[in-house]
Amino acid sequence: MAVEIEMRARFDKNAHDLLISRLERDGEDLGCDDKRIYFYVLPDKLLKVTDNTAAGSAKITLKTSKIGQGAAFPETEFAIAREDVPAAVRVFNALGFEAEMHEAFNQRHNFRFRGVEIAVKWSEAWGHHAEFEVLLDDSASVAAQEEASARIRTVAEELRVQLMSEQELADFTAAFEAAERDRKAAAAQAAATS
Repeated sequence: MAVEIEMRARFDKNAHDLLISRLERDGEDLGCDDKRIYFYVLPDKLLKVTDNTAAGSAKITLKTSKIGQGAAFPETEFAIAREDVPAAVRVFNALGFEAEMHEAFNQRHNFRFRGVEIAVKWSEAWGHHAEFEVLLDDSASVAAQEEASARIRTVAEELRVQLMSEQELADFTAAFEAAERDRKAAAAQAAATS
């Protein structure tokens, strides 16, 4: 198990292009990392099945926290074969999580800058955005977690990226989840009446 210290930012296409240019010039390019993600938003956890289309790999991840509930995300993950992604999704759906499932394709490019990994991304739900993260051992002290958070904030400031507050994250994800519930309900009603 590890603890991921993660912060996010959303921005427009112009800010995206400026960030990419700066990271290409001054950061370490870790490459394309496009993914199709099946994620289950549970009351106090996030469960994901990830098909990493760029790397040709797949994994299952359990985060014991949700976006908008702090920057520390204790997580457990393990690799699975890409051909097992549909079976993993079927298993989680059969366990009763289907109503909580969302599917997304993320275009992403990863960089490292001053000890922080930065995934510059685009998805339909989030638009242009970035995740800034530092991965720590699960035995990391609170002081080490606070230092990692401070490093992320310093890097974001240097890159002129405004990180989202926990309240902004909570509001954004709540709005997304409500819109998804409404979309699913409308689709179910349309199917029932046709």
